[in-house]
Amino acid sequence: MPLPNFPRLALRCVEALPSRDEPGFLHLQRRVLRVEFDDGTLSEPFVYDAVGRERLDAVVIAPYFRDVRGDMQVYLRSALRPPAAARPEAAWPVPERATLGHLWELPAGLVEVGERSVDGLRRCAARELHEEVGFDMAPEAFAELGPPSFPAPGIIAERHFYFHVEVDPERRVRPIEDGSPLERGAAVIAVALHEALELVRHGEIEDAKTEIGLRRLRELG
Repeated sequence: MPLPNFPRLALRCVEALPSRDEPGFLHLQRRVLRVEFDDGTLSEPFVYDAVGRERLDAVVIAPYFRDVRGDMQVYLRSALRPPAAARPEAAWPVPERATLGHLWELPAGLVEVGERSVDGLRRCAARELHEEVGFDMAPEAFAELGPPSFPAPGIIAERHFYFHVEVDPERRVRPIEDGSPLERGAAVIAVALHEALELVRHGEIEDAKTEIGLRRLRELG
């Protein structure tokens, strides 16, 4: 069924307020906005905070192979995510597990400024797969895995671009990683796709981009 047309709303920026914080990996974007409605009227001004960064977008890669039975096996990587690990206990609606902030994820990484093109996204996917999982694949081997998505559109304008690639498990080497402490010593595992989706259903795989990638991979059969 086709979706209805969006309401005819437009944003009007009244003022961009400078951040008082020192420049960092992320930066605060504070703006005074108004909404222009279909009849031309404007809302009252309101302040809206968002987060920006120079390397805005990211690729998400689903590397897979088929076992002797023809079942699809997909590679996941462990990740420690500081914001999740530091989630304040006062904000918990339900108890959290002791491994809070430790996630199983599909390999992913930020798109460099020089990779902002269709071909550049594939180069980025190839680079990140080599760094995080240990497969040295040509960019041309990567195929799109559905359209891009906004992971947190109320906070940041980041898009995720999804790719899948078939790999040979015999050709995997030790990941070179990117040199950061958060990537050092991560575990890389191959999991049957149907088992990975079962782990999603039971909350053992909590990363949203990974769930999207796994479900899209399953649709490929």
